[in-house]
Amino acid sequence: MASHLPKSLLGSPTAATGTLLVVLVLAVAVFAPWVAPYGPNAIDVTARLEGPSLAHWLGTDNLGRDFLSRLIFGTRVAMGVSLGVILISLAVGVVLGVTAAFSPRAVDHAFLAVFDIISAYPPLILALAMVAVLGPGLGNVVLLISVVKVPLFARVARAQTLAAKNSLYLEAERVLGAPFHRVLLRHVLPNIIGPIFVLACMNIPTVITVETGLSFLGIGIRPPFASWGSLLNDGFAFLDQSAWLAVFSGLALILATLGFSLFGEALRDALDPRLQQDR
Repeated sequence: MASHLPKSLLGSPTAATGTLLVVLVLAVAVFAPWVAPYGPNAIDVTARLEGPSLAHWLGTDNLGRDFLSRLIFGTRVAMGVSLGVILISLAVGVVLGVTAAFSPRAVDHAFLAVFDIISAYPPLILALAMVAVLGPGLGNVVLLISVVKVPLFARVARAQTLAAKNSLYLEAERVLGAPFHRVLLRHVLPNIIGPIFVLACMNIPTVITVETGLSFLGIGIRPPFASWGSLLNDGFAFLDQSAWLAVFSGLALILATLGFSLFGEALRDALDPRLQQDR
């Protein structure tokens, strides 16, 4: 199946578009200090709210800061938050989901009740409530969105583990006396990680959107960090003087979420054996 992966990720226009957008966004995030023409916080009040020009390709904000540079560093913040959230929630969710699947029925139902309680609230509303308690900041935003996402990964991990747990080859392993850690590491985890990894890729746009929404409302990532949400807020605050700020920051958000959505769908198709057989 691994040999089909590169072909599947580039085999159709939508898959190729998603893959290229993801590569572009990640490259911009990694190489932000070298790609940005100016420092993200370099102020020039004499050039405030200028339109696109040769000196400032995407114009400047209300403090004269180069908007392209701030957008590039905002990409680093968005990717850092989203990948951090996904890694934390995936790791915790897999541990909780596998634990629930191998626990007695009463413990399993207790886990499901907790997952249901957390999942009952819309992600942004729950994050707003938790921010009101813990306060804004980069670390708190990562922690809060991770808590919101854990039940999603835990439920999928539990369902996949239950399916693997009841399979004939695991029954044979147990009959042969294989220890639990061997069954878990050699058979359960390799069989559940594929769908969970696809789920992680498809949830990156949601994490970016939640973080952007919190920062747009002023309760997410605070200055001096350049977040897409704060850039959108600046754009709407000065929309009557320069529409470029809102347009470019919104376009960056659209391209990133579109890219990861298309990439996640292509990865799902590549890792699904049934879809491979249909082709």
